[in-house]
Amino acid sequence: QVQLAESGGGLVQAGGSLRLSCAASGSIFTINGMGWGWYRQAPGKQRELVATITSAGILIYADSVKGRFTISRDDAKNTVYLQMNSLKPEDTAVYYCKGGMTYWGKGTLVTVSS
Repeated sequence: QVQLAESGGGLVQAGGSLRLSCAASGSIFTINGMGWGWYRQAPGKQRELVATITSAGILIYADSVKGRFTISRDDAKNTVYLQMNSLKPEDTAVYYCKGGMTYWGKGTLVTVSS
């Protein structure tokens, strides 16, 4: 079993920045080599992919965040990050971390005010 815990959400003005963190704990055999993803779900909308980083380090971003968000991982800390710059009100959502194909965190709320 693997547990994921997100942190770093909060209220920020448009144009500001936040860094989300997702720490994994549990089976080290499962965590090692795991791909990671950040997803978000805005009120009344479906959950959508924001960014992923594979175990090989390949990065994939949603078009809406390219050039503004950066996903990274620290395998020594079993943690993945999402650096969010130039935030817009439309980035307001609950952000979820996903580990591998199975594991989800409980989410952290990001609110961007105009």
